[in-house]
This record gives sequence, structure tokens and C-alpha cells, in this order.
Amino acid sequence: QVQLVESGGGLVQAGGSLRLSCAASGRTFSSYDMGWFRRSPGKGREHVATISGSGGSTNYADSVKGRFTISRDNAKNTVYLQMNSLKPEDTAIYYCAARVGPIAPFRSWGQGTQVTVSS
Repeated sequence: QVQLVESGGGLVQAGGSLRLSCAASGRTFSSYDMGWFRRSPGKGREHVATISGSGGSTNYADSVKGRFTISRDNAKNTVYLQMNSLKPEDTAIYYCAARVGPIAPFRSWGQGTQVTVSS
């Protein structure tokens, strides 16, 4: 399994931007699909975005399409989530996760980073 560490969370006003980073250990980072998920109070875990190992394929939750962008730098073993036009409802703990292929479950998870959007 790959070890994951998120960073970049914080407090931002509505309409602002944040970029989350997730650093991964290991030498086979490019073989993993990577995903971002979030969990907010009173809600279950929600998928936010996923990117394929090569970075050539992405998908997003409808709630973030057009505002969030997932990307990765395989040379740096890092995946990013650029979040623009943030809304108070984006407030959550954001987690990155890894899976070995498009139909495999996400088995490796980071510890999470808090994002708080004030109105």
C-alpha cells in the first residue's frame, strides 16, 4: 500500500480558492488512480474527484464540476486539488485516496485536511 499525506487545508472566505496537495510514498505512484473525497458534519463520505495513473482521465462530482480541478505530478509523487469559487457547503475534511485500478476499491487513505469556507 501507498502512504498518503494531505496538506493545504485552511480557512477561506466564500468565493476564494485553496489548493490541496497529497504526497505519496513509494516508487509506483503512477500505477495508482488517485481520488479526493470529503466528509462534512452530518454527511457521509462524498467522492469529489478522481484521476487516472497517467493523468489522462478525470472525473468529478456534479457539485464541484467547473470549480475544482484534480491534477497530478508523477515525478513528485503528488496529487493536487485546486478549489476555486469555494462555497460554505464545501466545508469538510478532505481526504486523498489511492487504488490500483479503475475498478478496484480505494484502500489507501490519508489522514485528511480541514477546509472551512466562511460566508
